[in-house]
Formats: sequence, C-alpha cells, structure tokens
Amino acid sequence: MPPALRILLLLLLSNLALAQGAPRRLDEKPAVRDGVKLATTVHLPPGDGRWPVILTRTPYGRGGMDGFAKRFVDRGYAFVSQDCRGRFDSEGTYLPFFDDPHDGYDAVEWVAAQPWSNGKVGMLGGSALGITAHLAATQEPPHLLCAYVAVAPSSARTQTIYAGGVYRKELNDGWLMSQKVPQAIGETISHPAADPHWDYREIPSFHARMRIPIYEVSGWFDIFAQGALDNFSGLQARGAGVAAGNQKLLMGPWAHGPLNGRLRYPNDDAGAVFGKECDRWFDRWLKSEQNGIDREPPVRYYVLGDGEPGAAGNEWRTAESWPPPSRATSLFLHAGGGLRREPAGDSEQSIAYTYDPASPVPTKGGGNLFLPRGPLDQREIGDREDYLRFVTEPLAEPLEVAGRIHADLYIESDAPDTDFVAKLVDVHPDGYEALLADGIIRARYREGLEREVFLEPGKVAHVRIDLWSTAAAFARGHRIAVHVTSSNDPRFDPNPNTGKPLRADVEKKAARNRVHMDAGHPSRVVLPVVRGAPAGRSF
Repeated sequence: MPPALRILLLLLLSNLALAQGAPRRLDEKPAVRDGVKLATTVHLPPGDGRWPVILTRTPYGRGGMDGFAKRFVDRGYAFVSQDCRGRFDSEGTYLPFFDDPHDGYDAVEWVAAQPWSNGKVGMLGGSALGITAHLAATQEPPHLLCAYVAVAPSSARTQTIYAGGVYRKELNDGWLMSQKVPQAIGETISHPAADPHWDYREIPSFHARMRIPIYEVSGWFDIFAQGALDNFSGLQARGAGVAAGNQKLLMGPWAHGPLNGRLRYPNDDAGAVFGKECDRWFDRWLKSEQNGIDREPPVRYYVLGDGEPGAAGNEWRTAESWPPPSRATSLFLHAGGGLRREPAGDSEQSIAYTYDPASPVPTKGGGNLFLPRGPLDQREIGDREDYLRFVTEPLAEPLEVAGRIHADLYIESDAPDTDFVAKLVDVHPDGYEALLADGIIRARYREGLEREVFLEPGKVAHVRIDLWSTAAAFARGHRIAVHVTSSNDPRFDPNPNTGKPLRADVEKKAARNRVHMDAGHPSRVVLPVVRGAPAGRSF
C-alpha cells in the first residue's frame, strides 16, 4: 500500500473511531506552584462531557497505570496518572516523597479545574502510590472527596524508615537502589527517627484535619501492615468533615508480593483489593450512588489459620471498629524455655547469650519487600546461642487473637546500646515454626525516640517491643512460641553495639546480652485474645 494511501486510511479509521465514541487520551504537563511541570496523562470516556476523576501519582512511570485507566474509563470516570517530580517525563529533582504533599494538592486542583472534569476527584494507589495519596490528603485539597489506598504506611518514624528506632535496611536500601537513587540512602539515615524532618510523613498528626473517607487495604504480612490499621482507627475517630465514621478497612492474608513458605490461606479474596470493593467505593463517593458500602461493617479482616480443613481460623470476620474486643493475656517466659500463663518464681532466672554484629541472625520471612515474605519456618535459622525459643504446651483448644501485640523484656548488656527482637510463632504439630508477627527495639530508645538513654553494665532495663498487629487462630494441638534474639539481618540494620550514631563508622563489638524472667522481672508477651483459653487456664 502506498504511504499516502496508508496515512489516509489511518485518518479515516481514526475519524470513524471518534465518530463511534472511542476513549480519548491527552498528554499534558501542568505546572505546580513553583513552576515545575509534571508529566500527566488523561484518559477520557467517549464523547464530550464532564466526569468524576480518579487520580494516581506514581514514581514508577505513569504508563504502568494504563490498565487501570481502561477499566475506570469503561465505568464512566476520567482517569489521570502523573509522574512524580523528577521521575520519567516530569521536571524537577527527585527527592522521594518530599514534594508530594504540595504537588499532590496542586494536581488535584488542576484536575478539578479542567473542562472534562465535574470537580469530583478521588485518589487511587498502592504502596508508593498510596503514600502519595495520603500525603496529598494531608493538605486538604478542596476537590479531593475520597481515596482508595492499599499497602501504605502511616508513619515514616515507626513503620517505613525505622521500627523501634532501628533502620529498616532491606526495605529502604533495597528500594532506593531500585529507584536508582543510592545517594538518597545517606540523606535518609542522616535523619534519626525523632528528627522533625519526618513530620510531613507522620499521617496521624494530620488526622484531625483530613476530611475524606479513605478505604485502607493491607495484609498481615505486608511491610506496612500497621499503617492501614492506624490510619483507619485515627481517621474513623478523629477525622474532619465526613471522614469521621466513614472510613473502611480490609486486612487480608497478604504480603507486599506473593507469600513464601508452605502455608496457603483459603478464600483469600485477593480480587477484592482493586476489584469490586474499589469500584463500589468510588461509585459511592464520586457518583453519590447509594450502594450500601458505607452502611456495612467498616472492618473486614481475615483470621489466619494453618490451612488444614476444619482447623480454626482461615475465615473472614467483620467488626465495627479496630481492634475488636479482646482480653489482654500475658504469657511469661521461663528460663527452661517454657511459655506459661503463670510468671516465674522468686528465684533469679535469666538467660545470657553473645550477640555478634559480624554474625547476625538471618531474616526468615515476615514483612519484607525483596526477601522471601510471610509465615516462613523459623527452624531455618537453626540452633544458635543468640536465638532463644520459648514455647507453650500443646493447646487443648483453639485460641484466637486479634489486635496489637507487644513483648515486655527485662534485659541487661555489657554494651552501651544493643537491640532486642521478639517474634510470635505458631508451632505446628510437625514442628513447623510459622512466623506470625515480629518487632525490634534499639535499647537506647526504650524511653522514646526523642530521648536516648544508654545501658549501664550490670543494670537491668525494661524494653517494650511492638510486634504490630495480627489476627490469627492457633489450632488445637499447636503451640504458641516467642522467639527472642538481638538481630534480624538484613531486614533491620544490625546494631554495632558501640552506642555511636547509625553507620557512623564500621566499628563493631560483640555484646553479652541477658534476658531476665523471674518474679521481679516478668518478661512476657501480651496477646489480645478474642476466643479460647478461659481466664485461669494454663497452657
């Protein structure tokens, strides 16, 4: 076919498509308040009109959202995707998330002012895209009416950059390297957890002024699992305008990627993450459809089980709030490796071990981004002097927990600073040690991130370790275990035990750490029990 004829035919086909009402695509480059222009793609339904708009802002390339765009355009929405500042076709310098609060506000208001928009804007995103949505919402753009956010944190200080004052090495170093900004690693660790630099990423501090309903989605093994819970609870109780009382929460048996290990959870309903629930949410708040989603129980969560037919757990529950009602139940560590309802006796009991940062305990499962994730078998860690296991007797009946978990340890060390790790583990009858939740604390931050208090040799100190939250049923015949150690590498940056600032140098020292567990030092884990184990029953 001659070139001229081919061009004419393409023009005819294009005009025919327009006449039949084909969706349209516009590439724009609106400027934000400081004049930087951000690459933006607009997807519009067929014909002329003004539509509600779903906006997403991404550091991964706006072209990756084309599949979502088609789906929402088919449902009668305009869909807008924008490259974050300094990424792909956008101008400016890329400083991960730093400019997204104001850039997000400006993007929402630009969208609302366009001739194809009816002024009703919602934001959509998961992970980094969820972070950009949260940050935009903190600035209260007038035309932002709702958001649907998956697997995103609420706090840089306690969930993203740090946890328990410890740098999340696997997550942050790995992600910044994948973004090809390794220079940002040094900039990140130059700001300790208490540094005011992180204020703009502390979403709970904005809850009382955020005005929109947000549907929060996450999984029990996600890298940011606690973030969805905290944002839901805070906005549901303290949000401004229609935010209070109109939040939604969905917690599933998911991780930030596929689960690893042998356990599989039936009826995981993963299609709901960006499926029917997402559609209903936007239809309610952007199209004012009375579809009932705001009258249903605001919380839906999956109770983890062992996957065996007829066993406890492995089912969905609903609740009016998070966490559901529970009874705080303490399980106390005993020097012989037991985990019991009764604390140890008056006689002094403790276990000491040497933690060497040159040979840290390896990460096996949990909330990882790049490493294998989920309820992996902790037996893979092996028998190590610096890895303590405490376990109950087999359960005579199922026990279900739902809510936040913490461990209280009474510790001492010959180092000025060191770390302590606690894990909650479901031990199956065949010995499989399934990790359910874990946490870490840097001893110098045991009295708060704002105040460094170093350890004194020979002096016992109390540390509380936040294991975040879970919902899980321990089946009959299973055992509950708590594992205690001082490292989890590379998930967390190993403590060099020197007391110096993070990565100040390469010096490392071995520490002799001790966990006390007598009547005067009742080291324990506190579980939010919702079913099973009546008060007074021993394990």
